[in-house]
Amino acid sequence: MKNTAPEPEMQLSVDSSRREDKTQGLIAKDKESDLERAADPTLTEDLALALLARNTLSVEAIEELSKNRSLSSARKVRVGMVVHPRTPRRISLKLLRQLHTFDLMRVALLPVMSGDLKRAAAELLVSRLGSITLGERISLARRAPEIVAAALLLDKEPRVVQAALENPRLSEGAIVKVLARPGATTALVQAVCRHGKWSPRHEIRLALLRHPKTPLDHALRLAHSMPSALVRDILHGSQLSEKLKSCLRKELDLKV
Repeated sequence: MKNTAPEPEMQLSVDSSRREDKTQGLIAKDKESDLERAADPTLTEDLALALLARNTLSVEAIEELSKNRSLSSARKVRVGMVVHPRTPRRISLKLLRQLHTFDLMRVALLPVMSGDLKRAAAELLVSRLGSITLGERISLARRAPEIVAAALLLDKEPRVVQAALENPRLSEGAIVKVLARPGATTALVQAVCRHGKWSPRHEIRLALLRHPKTPLDHALRLAHSMPSALVRDILHGSQLSEKLKSCLRKELDLKV
């Protein structure tokens, strides 16, 4: 009897099906292997980091890594789990609380991180400001996200305030909001008055003219640089002392 060869299309379909079955089998085997490695109590930090370097690592394997007690003190592994794209949000939030200060800052600045995790990291940083060293506060003031830099504008140490004002992520709106807070210090007001970048900004000038801690000489300069009608309107709701308001009104009368 003559053997009949399968049609080319049928042969391609069979080969494709076999390759797919083999690939699926390898994936399942790799997944099982990853789970075993992640749960291994002898797993080293380097091997754990090698697992986390793969974006295809399964959620289940990350779950096992997060429960592996041998890695509980491995700082880099905690960071790796937080930033991994497949880490469940609940695990990332739990691990955020265990990160060191500058690891938190890096997470808060990572473009690939989700907005809610970046904000959670920034808010954790703000909650720690009262317990970290002066050097750490200065470093954060220079580089941290806006929410942290804005909080550090209220620091009692002038060097921290000055560093925060130089933060490239700080905005005019954030400074105006901080100036309106009851905790805004004389050091902050004076630093903003002297600052080459921020003192000429319109909204900041208005905020300074309303602020009770703005020095008289600076308030006078502000008043002279604005339309009289605008200044009178600002003074009506300003927190400046009555003595200072009186001086400014006299200057305005002379200006007219």
